[in-house]
Amino acid sequence: MKNGKARQVLVAGGAGFVGSHLCDALLAEGHHVVCLDSFLTGRRRNIRHLYRDSRFDLVEADVVEPLPPRLKRRFDYVYNLACPASPPLYQADPEHTLLTSVLGTRNLLHLCEDTGARLLMASTSEIYGDPEVHPQVESYRGCVNTTGPRACYDEGKRAAETLCFDFERGGRAEVRVARIFNTYGPRLDAFDGRVVSNVITQALAGDPVTIYGDGRQTRSFCYVDDLVDGLMRLMTYEGPPPGPVNLGNPTELTINELVERVLRITDSGSPVTRKPLPVDDPTRRRPDVTRAREVLGWSAKTPVDEGLRRTVAWFEEEREREEGRREDTRTVGAGFSERTPDSAVSI
Repeated sequence: MKNGKARQVLVAGGAGFVGSHLCDALLAEGHHVVCLDSFLTGRRRNIRHLYRDSRFDLVEADVVEPLPPRLKRRFDYVYNLACPASPPLYQADPEHTLLTSVLGTRNLLHLCEDTGARLLMASTSEIYGDPEVHPQVESYRGCVNTTGPRACYDEGKRAAETLCFDFERGGRAEVRVARIFNTYGPRLDAFDGRVVSNVITQALAGDPVTIYGDGRQTRSFCYVDDLVDGLMRLMTYEGPPPGPVNLGNPTELTINELVERVLRITDSGSPVTRKPLPVDDPTRRRPDVTRAREVLGWSAKTPVDEGLRRTVAWFEEEREREEGRREDTRTVGAGFSERTPDSAVSI
């Protein structure tokens, strides 16, 4: 806890994959956390374990709409993680995705302007598009198709960055901008369409593992705990405005290599099937993290294989829990009175 003082923190998108881990870490440091989420893509199960913590509060609302009156209060830090982050989810309602980044960020910036809070904007490596510069440095302006099916997310995040830095230049709010590269770990939604969750889910089920394109496109995968550490370091950084900061693991893997590692870790005999590469899917992706290292003293610590093992273990536990729930449902439906005769009579 900085200077031994508990902070008042708002986490927009706090029930999402990264947001829920961030809530955990903030509470572990002794802060008071308000989670704001619409549950369009966030999941209650990600934060249910926090409900009994007196320092945790949940506000169900959409950042696209005016913020609820109960949020018109003093915060020290506001983390904006409110936006779907996988192509199938953000393409399902592209208008809402774009507005979440633009109007949602504007609403949170106004809150910060009114209360003096510092805002951290969770931007994305997608603002670089299909990059012509490799690895990607923060000064690179990107190569984005503004009319393509991914533009609702890419351009929304670019516009959100513009708002943040305009507020900063105008002295209206203090901002931090993190450009997040591919992140994985426990609580990934098995059905959100991200490559790590897709491959692990298919491998554990023994289903064919889908590779899009020739599999030689690259990504850099950062374990979620490392990312959360970077976000918190960036938020609490007190030096001169650092500008946008890449946060990601510079270890670059082809999708083929990722699949090989997952199949080895899961000991799966799943075959590989190939489908066409989606429109505007980037061919190479690797962050230059020099700025994060020099300004924040941050770097990703978790080796990819270790992070994948932890993630696979979580998915295996989820499968077992789901199978247990299905078994309980079948048993109750088939013969509830035989299992619990007294309860059956009292009901």
